[in-house]
Amino acid sequence: MSMAGQAEPAVTTPPARGPKETDGRTRERHVALRLLARPEVGVFLGAVAVFVFFLIAAPTLRDGGSMATVLYQSSTIGIMALPVALLMIGGEFDLSAGVAVVTSALTAGMLSYQLTVNVWMGVIVALVASLAVGAFNGWVLVKTGLPSFLVTLATFLILQGVNLAVTKLVTGNVATDDISDMDGFDQAKALFASSFDVGGVEVKITVVWWLVFAALATWVLLRTKYGNWIFAVGGSQESARAVGVPVTFTKITLFMLVGFGAWFVGMHQLFSFNTVQSGEGVGQELIYIAAAVIGGCLLTGGYGSAIGPVFGAFMFGMVNQGIVFAGWNPDWFKAFLGAMLLGAVLINLYVRRAATRR
Repeated sequence: MSMAGQAEPAVTTPPARGPKETDGRTRERHVALRLLARPEVGVFLGAVAVFVFFLIAAPTLRDGGSMATVLYQSSTIGIMALPVALLMIGGEFDLSAGVAVVTSALTAGMLSYQLTVNVWMGVIVALVASLAVGAFNGWVLVKTGLPSFLVTLATFLILQGVNLAVTKLVTGNVATDDISDMDGFDQAKALFASSFDVGGVEVKITVVWWLVFAALATWVLLRTKYGNWIFAVGGSQESARAVGVPVTFTKITLFMLVGFGAWFVGMHQLFSFNTVQSGEGVGQELIYIAAAVIGGCLLTGGYGSAIGPVFGAFMFGMVNQGIVFAGWNPDWFKAFLGAMLLGAVLINLYVRRAATRR
């Protein structure tokens, strides 16, 4: 009996290997589910689908120069979509982002021309002004507790009126004067609006800046304490404050990041066209927000990535240029964007729910 009793563990040993294999299979499924739950996965698949569709519908896009144009269009949206996405992950959004771009460009252009100073002086003052607008939005939001929709809508209207009124008052026109012959212009253009040759294809410098900013934003979100703060305040502001997260600092600096993005894109516009129309920028804020949402960011905050908006902006650029190269009526552009936005939101919602259920 004792020998039989000793033999029993040997009988039970082989089944013990079964759960290990099951755990391994379960672990593999968990990896797949975690991948599906990533906010950028859905928009990546959507971007690939849009890319393939327009390569078939518009063969001209297969040309290197055409793709460079698509990337340029994407970069001008993507540079602003990145800070807008970070702000959305932090639980807020900014309706003044579009006109803030024009405010920055107008500030640099008018100050440089009217005071006949080096354009770099205008660039620096415009940066300070853009950061100040962002800080103002964040400060009012934190101090009053008002929704960011109301705060930034008010800033949008203020900036829109100031852009038009001050430009007419200073220049006597609705646009700034040409600054292309002023000191420092060539150096500033090289930084913000130059091009370089890649295999005979002219590529805009904004494409490089776009990818650099995306890499930096991804590093900040995933590898820094500040990135943890962004997710924390977006998930639950009160809970974040309870565990020591500096909510006020985080919110204000996120709005200032949007201001920085507006400054950079504004400088690109100024040094690309040498002059700026004061009435531009209206409606662009919705494009930036839509690119972030398509990229997987939630309006409720606490969820998203920096890579997703890169693909979201690329989809915008592809659709924008693809319609033109396909010879379709460009009036359909907004309809495509609306359908793309709704589809991306539904796909992201389905993927996240499926991953959570399992």
